[in-house]
Amino acid sequence: MGTYEKVIRFLGLLMLGGLFTGTVYGADIKIGSVDIQKAVNECKAGQKDKKVLTREVEKFQALIAEKQKELQEMKESLEKQGLMLNPETREVREKELQAKLRDFQRWGEDVQNEINQKRMEMERNISVGLIRVVQEIGAKEGYTLILEKNENIVLFTSKSIDLTDRVIKAYDSQTE
Repeated sequence: MGTYEKVIRFLGLLMLGGLFTGTVYGADIKIGSVDIQKAVNECKAGQKDKKVLTREVEKFQALIAEKQKELQEMKESLEKQGLMLNPETREVREKELQAKLRDFQRWGEDVQNEINQKRMEMERNISVGLIRVVQEIGAKEGYTLILEKNENIVLFTSKSIDLTDRVIKAYDSQTE
């Protein structure tokens, strides 16, 4: 069962429970929403982590340019000397170039995967802290339900119930 179906089922059960017991109509229902992805991106820790990743990507791009230049020079050298080389030597050099190209591609994929892993880990660590803040706000202020604003699940929420900015401020104050 997908997350969307779970939310719909939960809300349906909440409403049905209220119809049969009268608690929904008698109790104050307080609902909020939080855009966790926005909070991750806009909190101080998220912005700091983004800068760290940007520096790593820039270093990676500089290394890529350097290795590409080296491979290009190797290719041009082979093309210039190709007619003067005997067929066996030319074949050996072509295989060397192909091997270096494959190594370069694998290296590039490995570094890209490593950067993506770091980004996901950083976001996950921040999200855990943000969720704790949401739970604290929910408990302290008597919320019945706080939903994560996600375009695939919650298509619209009123700005009046959006707690994202408050969550960011509370998280930032806890992490300073």
